Amino acid sequence: MTNAHQRQETLPLDVITIGRASVDLYGQQIGTRLEDVGSFAKSVGGCPTNIAVGTARLGLKSALITRVGNEQMGRFIREQLVREGVETRGIATDPERLTALVLLSVEAEGVSPMIFYRTDCADMALDESDIDEDLIRSARAVVVTGTHFSRAHSEAAQKKAIRIAKSNGALVAFDIDYRPNLWGLAGHEAGFSRYVASEVVSQKYQSVLPDCDLIVGTEEEVLIASGEADLLSALRTIRSLSSGTIVLKRGPMGCIVYDGPIPDDLEQGIVGKGFPIEVYNVLGAGDAFMSGWLRGWLRGEKHATSATWANACGAFAVSRLLCAPEYPSWPELTYFLEHGSKERALRKDAALNHIHWATNRRREIPSLMALAIDHRSQLEELANGDAQLLARIPDFKVLAVKAAASVADGRPGFGMLLDDKHGRDALFAAGAQPDFWIGKPIELPGSRPLQFEFSQDLGSRLVDWPVDHCIKVLCFYHPDDPVELKRMQVEKLSTAYEAARKVGRELLIEIIASRHGELDDGTVARVLGDLYDAGVKPDWWKLEPQASRAAWAAIDAVIEARDPLCRGVVLLGLEAPQEVLEAGFAAARTARSVKGFAVGRTIFAESAKAWLAGRISDEQAIAEMARKFGALVEIWERLGESRAA
Repeated sequence: MTNAHQRQETLPLDVITIGRASVDLYGQQIGTRLEDVGSFAKSVGGCPTNIAVGTARLGLKSALITRVGNEQMGRFIREQLVREGVETRGIATDPERLTALVLLSVEAEGVSPMIFYRTDCADMALDESDIDEDLIRSARAVVVTGTHFSRAHSEAAQKKAIRIAKSNGALVAFDIDYRPNLWGLAGHEAGFSRYVASEVVSQKYQSVLPDCDLIVGTEEEVLIASGEADLLSALRTIRSLSSGTIVLKRGPMGCIVYDGPIPDDLEQGIVGKGFPIEVYNVLGAGDAFMSGWLRGWLRGEKHATSATWANACGAFAVSRLLCAPEYPSWPELTYFLEHGSKERALRKDAALNHIHWATNRRREIPSLMALAIDHRSQLEELANGDAQLLARIPDFKVLAVKAAASVADGRPGFGMLLDDKHGRDALFAAGAQPDFWIGKPIELPGSRPLQFEFSQDLGSRLVDWPVDHCIKVLCFYHPDDPVELKRMQVEKLSTAYEAARKVGRELLIEIIASRHGELDDGTVARVLGDLYDAGVKPDWWKLEPQASRAAWAAIDAVIEARDPLCRGVVLLGLEAPQEVLEAGFAAARTARSVKGFAVGRTIFAESAKAWLAGRISDEQAIAEMARKFGALVEIWERLGESRAA
């Protein structure tokens, strides 16, 4: 390995992508005209933005250079890229222009009308001043994209990045990314149009080709880049201008790679393994493909391997609705390459979907300490039917949020369990706290067999929940319950699980087994096994304290065997006194799966009685709840330090 190659291997970034950054609004109704779409799903979009996300999910260190507007959509792009692990210091905020938007729908297989809202948008204002030389020098490769050669200032920006990269020994990749209407060659309604011949475009692209180590495009994009009318001539023209690797994307047929002279028989290039799947939505598939290719290419894999990974990533994208959110993580791609799928529609593969969900969660939560005040019936009982006291319950829940926030003091790993029956104002207050985890219950209090509160139609209830609110469902379940009762309980929990995945919300399942049977060292582990057997894989378990280390070892074993991607277990309190909880905490700290606690009545019960009776003030209630919550936090953290020591 040369000194230059060694230096490249130690650079902080693998790849920087340059160009479009938009918010994609995807029609959620499938098989209808864009005119008739009733609701949209939001995601980040734009070729280089998608590639930055796709490569980050595959384990590369990626960055994006672009501009976004100084508004909510621009902040959404920046924040989502941070969540994805993409370096964002190359993203400039344009104070004058709006972030680009794209509206899209799936009208039929392979037919996806789209409208680009890009008139004087932020990313097209990119210019040479946005190209930070130090940032470019920190990367092994840069990816330039076709659309940003359509304006003089953005063309100059990309060419500056190319010059810096070449002088630094970095690789230059060119994703041709040809959208005729973004060059003014088709009308606004023709966003899905793939090809309009243009000598101007061809000349622009040809001016870039000599500097490229990698050129990637579809057949239509290869034609426009070369200015030729047939594919063989097009590839040979590109080869005459560049010695770089040429990757020809051929949709469902995969790709062919040319790393030398172009053969008379174009099928004689290097190919990777193909994956026959149902085509659901073709938009964004090329960016997923490029992400997979870059993972292999920049890690020194053989071209056939890189092509296989690229084809597989493209297969994931065309089988799902959105662009970047649907791209696979490295564990997901690895699983697919090793095991394949029985489903032609990969979005229907339960194993892949679980890996996809669990490896692309919005944020890491290695520990969680929550104040649980999602109680409805218990607080209603304290009010004892008094309408004035019932009306005060929402105010008390706001006080509980203030107590928890004072203990958290802005630190991560804290949260609340709150209901939307009495806790609406408290939910607003908790949502204003930085990094607060929020869970909300859906069960009818005390129901056995489990029933949902308000409505059994979870889809209509969950659709208006914030995306980062976790669904919590409590089930009184004992493994020795009658068979029919267990069947009914599992059916309801399965419904909750399926709804959570459909609407993209996390799920916490709380199990209380001791209320209806004896507990031994294997009881709760058996409950978890029953639910895993039914295909239910919640993000969190909320479990009662166990009497022995053996019980926790059994719980660890079943979680690690059945769902190693589970976030873990939080302990519930059941109004136990602090000294009893401390003993339970000590036993739980021996378990690998236990990540914290979500305790309620131990903290708020006495304060609620006194406050509703008018014996203490708001400030006193807050202080008392903060004292008790803080004491549990101190115990939990101290036990953790002892275990670490």
